[in-house]
Amino acid sequence: MNAPVRYLDHNATTPVRPEVLEAMLPYLRGEFGNPNSVYALGQRSRRAVEAARERVAALIGAADAAEIVFTSCGSESDVMAVAGAAWQAFDESKGARKRVVASRIEHDAVRGILRQLYRRGFMVAEIGCDREGVVGAEQAAGALDDSTAVVSVMHANNEVGTLQPIQAIAAAARARGALFHADAVQSAGKIPLDAKAWGVDLLSISGHKINAPKGVGALYVRKGVRLSPTITGHQEKNRRGGTENVASVVGLGAACELARVELERHSARLRTLRDRLEAGVAKIPGVRLNGHRSLRLPHCAHFSFAGLDGHHLVVALDLEGFCVSAGPACSSGASIPSHVLTAMGLEPELASGSLRVSLGWGSCDADVDAFLAALPAAVERLRRLPATARVAARSQS
Repeated sequence: MNAPVRYLDHNATTPVRPEVLEAMLPYLRGEFGNPNSVYALGQRSRRAVEAARERVAALIGAADAAEIVFTSCGSESDVMAVAGAAWQAFDESKGARKRVVASRIEHDAVRGILRQLYRRGFMVAEIGCDREGVVGAEQAAGALDDSTAVVSVMHANNEVGTLQPIQAIAAAARARGALFHADAVQSAGKIPLDAKAWGVDLLSISGHKINAPKGVGALYVRKGVRLSPTITGHQEKNRRGGTENVASVVGLGAACELARVELERHSARLRTLRDRLEAGVAKIPGVRLNGHRSLRLPHCAHFSFAGLDGHHLVVALDLEGFCVSAGPACSSGASIPSHVLTAMGLEPELASGSLRVSLGWGSCDADVDAFLAALPAAVERLRRLPATARVAARSQS
């Protein structure tokens, strides 16, 4: 008989809430009009899209709903922000601004576009972090000069959950005439966001991280900021081509409204669950808690287990019915330590023995209790394996 599934990997993706699905259904059935059509069927879709835009803006603290651009996902939002800002600044400055700065712990979407920009002649500078995963504001400011086009530093790290001083880094970028982008994919809906007060120019979110469907995201573009489009077309006020995914956009709006209304209570509940989980895991010998102890997301815990391979531990826990991860979902199955843990300076053995547990909507005390009951035995079984067996298994993973 299969064990019941206990989902503890909300940083990877989240279930669509019933209220979100209910809001979407009319736009998957009779209300199928193109929101760019002028007749009534299309204009009803347009009103639904604009209502969702208002809800996204309210969650992230935008000054105006018109600053929200709908995309297909958080990765597209990241690429649109970094590449669009870099290309626009390069063109407007006649090539004088050709430097892009980002932290070493960015999501792979940002890291990938940095590589492409570098191959096309841009200078790329990376900012390090400390052992707790914090990017220093002074260090970031020191990496900037008057040729900088855009700076990208994520608000909350997707692996260890550490929060970054983005308001201070945004101010440093502004002083150099550069745009600042924050990837808030993991923090949206978990802690308060205030794009206007922080002074950021660009901010990314993703639907499937906040109980909306996959395949929809948004980019905050501060009023007055110009980007070269990565997908050309007249939709989204010429900022992002392609007919809007109306049903999913409506779902994102509904999820943002739920997150905004429930934020304080939801965050407090998850923090209590996480703290109890961490206290239980800390009793296992040879375990390290990674990330900053206070400047972090309320729902995420990241551990390293000496003498273990994190992927093997994920498989062992999966057999017990637990969904957890050894790193970001986009690199699941990778046999090398994550770039985030390497940037933090973790020793290779500890970095390869990592485990991320992330809670969310639907997580409860019973999930934590069951996990704490199963984890010590799984760790002990794997540690009892002969060293040769662990090495052979690691080489095949």
